[in-house]
Amino acid sequence: MRGISKRYGGVRAIRHADFTLEPGTVHALVGENGAGKSTLIKILAGAEQTDTGTIEFDGRPVTINSTADAIRLGVQTVYQEPQLFPELSITENVFLGRELTKGGRIDWAAQAGEIQELLQMIGLPPEVATVQVADLSIAQQQQVSIAKAVAGDASVLIIDEPSAILTDTEIEVLFTVVRRLTERGVAVIYISHRLDELFQIADVVTVMRDGTTLDTYPIADLTVPHLVELMVGGIDTAERHVRDLPSGEPTLQLDNVSVAGRLHDINLTVRPGEIVGLYGLLGSGAGEIAEVIYGMRHATGGSISLQGTPLKGGSPAAARDRGIAMVPANRAKQGVFSFQSIAFNITISDLTKLGRVRGWVSPKRETALSRTLVSRLGVKTPSEKQPVMAMSGGNAQKVVFARQLMDTPTLLLLAEPTQGVDVGAKEEIHRLIEELAADGTAVLVTTTDLGEVQRIADRIIVIRDGRVHAEFGPGATQVELLAAASGATTQEDPR
Repeated sequence: MRGISKRYGGVRAIRHADFTLEPGTVHALVGENGAGKSTLIKILAGAEQTDTGTIEFDGRPVTINSTADAIRLGVQTVYQEPQLFPELSITENVFLGRELTKGGRIDWAAQAGEIQELLQMIGLPPEVATVQVADLSIAQQQQVSIAKAVAGDASVLIIDEPSAILTDTEIEVLFTVVRRLTERGVAVIYISHRLDELFQIADVVTVMRDGTTLDTYPIADLTVPHLVELMVGGIDTAERHVRDLPSGEPTLQLDNVSVAGRLHDINLTVRPGEIVGLYGLLGSGAGEIAEVIYGMRHATGGSISLQGTPLKGGSPAAARDRGIAMVPANRAKQGVFSFQSIAFNITISDLTKLGRVRGWVSPKRETALSRTLVSRLGVKTPSEKQPVMAMSGGNAQKVVFARQLMDTPTLLLLAEPTQGVDVGAKEEIHRLIEELAADGTAVLVTTTDLGEVQRIADRIIVIRDGRVHAEFGPGATQVELLAAASGATTQEDPR
């Protein structure tokens, strides 16, 4: 891949990328969130098309306009969440869409014979061939996904964040399968935020930063600290004013909060007027913490207190009644009614403020309230009657914020608050967060954006593998934070 670039509207996801993949190698692709690696892989897999640049396969120019084009070339992708049909057997899933036939009918005997070789290759016993995928563990489902790719004559296998949902033992099984594939000449692109594991499986690593491929390095020439510095561009601290925080009892306190299989003994506090950042990589468990506090997910252990009183109820409605507001990460699915107006989206959470008479809301009251909040948050729109779907990402996010500000919240939970917004909107949202904190609201921000957590957090808590891994003040460097999140150290070679 040479000179690849990709733009989405005003956002340039890839500025310039070069990527060369050799047969029989494990090629790691790393970079911060937003570095461009996911877009580059989508272009190779045919899910997106490049704006500029060329792609050569086996020495000849090719055009990849669809996933079908990529599959015909031998490019297969195994995603973090297995893309399988749970009600079908392993054999049926592996051969789905490319069934072996004889006389116009599926040749079940031929498929039964071929599946045995594939099961042996991925390390599963032969008797599971007829087992439904729903009865398999996540690790076994991932193995089946690899078998399906191999059955499709994959010469290039993209494995996207496989270890985010696997235990250490399951990762070792995955590595064994990957090594067997490379021995057959398959080229494997391995994407992972867990940098320490790359030194166990990868031969080379390409680093992406700010939409550009920095370079490709033999893994033997690197250490985890060096790799971290390449990803973030060296030791860097974000410039921000360190605020004088009010003292007093915590607004929010978590004591040994656990969720079976996801979170383990989480302890944290947030005081009035304090902005606490939860930083973690994909699959770290950081996002689940906010969901537990807001009642979207139920804790299986520990306790949560708000202003010294146990938080009970276990539902978003109960959380709202206690003065907790939340801006979710998935704005499109959980944050807005995209076909409805700005006014509708802002006021829908509390219709009692609209002066209902005989069950009807007051349009004048709805307009007045929404117009006040639109002005306060600087939402750019010709009218509060405009549908949210017609707005930019930054302005749509402000509408989500506005709904939470119908009442001043005691605790504000923010999940990826500036994801998908431009630089200007990001600064405006950060300013709004600081204003809310200055008014006494306790703020808990969950983000995978290093620059963001540096920019706004008074304290930074790093979550890894569902546990509190480290805590930093506002002067933490990106190298320190990313190293902690990936389980590495910046002081010595972890190998």
